[in-house]
Amino acid sequence: MPPTLTAPYGGPLAVSCQFRVTSTLRSATARRRHRSGETIRDVQEAARRVLILEDDYGLRTSLRLFLEQEGYTVGEADDAEVALSLDAERPFDVMLVDLMLGGIDGFTFIRSIRPRTTAPIIVISARDGAKDVVAALEAGADDYVRKPFDVAEVRARIKAALRRPDYPLVPASGGYTPASGIVLDSTDGPLVFDPAAATLRRGAEDLHLTSTEFKLLLALATSPGRVMTRENLVSQMWPEGHHGDVRVVDVHVSRLRTKVDTDPTSRGVISTVRGLGYRLDPR
Repeated sequence: MPPTLTAPYGGPLAVSCQFRVTSTLRSATARRRHRSGETIRDVQEAARRVLILEDDYGLRTSLRLFLEQEGYTVGEADDAEVALSLDAERPFDVMLVDLMLGGIDGFTFIRSIRPRTTAPIIVISARDGAKDVVAALEAGADDYVRKPFDVAEVRARIKAALRRPDYPLVPASGGYTPASGIVLDSTDGPLVFDPAAATLRRGAEDLHLTSTEFKLLLALATSPGRVMTRENLVSQMWPEGHHGDVRVVDVHVSRLRTKVDTDPTSRGVISTVRGLGYRLDPR
């Protein structure tokens, strides 16, 4: 049984998380005992390394136990400096990050580590204001889970963050072929987006995309010239479901634009269609 959780953010967190972690651990164990086989994707996802940056010992330990039951390799830290050192020694595939930490806070950690990793960063925090969510996403986070939470939701979000969506290998008006990728005209010259390799290149330069940016660009690129509403994009970026404000898409579009177009005054790859949504304009 996981250790009793302390409740720095109030009693309901401790009771809710302990019950949910314990019950989900039992159900996960039962599923694994009766599962007749696993897909290649299941095995690949389970082999991934997860970092938990959380200063609540009880919650951190319970998350670690749950994820280890699911087959993940887990590293844990209670402060940002330790987390940075762990990732420098051996990079993680996905990170769960609390915002309210002693010393370096979660926002600063995300801004520090984002330039050197494309690993999905999922914030787990009791701070549930819209400004906090936007600030975390603008700092470089890919997703945001509010406390108290069900660990089954965290598991689903980890799987979604690690998932690379399938896509049809068919020609499109953007010059898309399996060999060449999707050719996009940016303000700094042509880009080649290769969904199979999950890369975006400008000449020999590889523009690093986060998991969420990849899914956003893929959703737009597979429907070139078509206006995609925020709701359309949310359903493709978070297929397991998204419970927040759909305007979170605007934050990710803004971040993606800074990578593909450095001149904000010129017409770029991604166009805003006022009152409707966004459209990708390929070559």
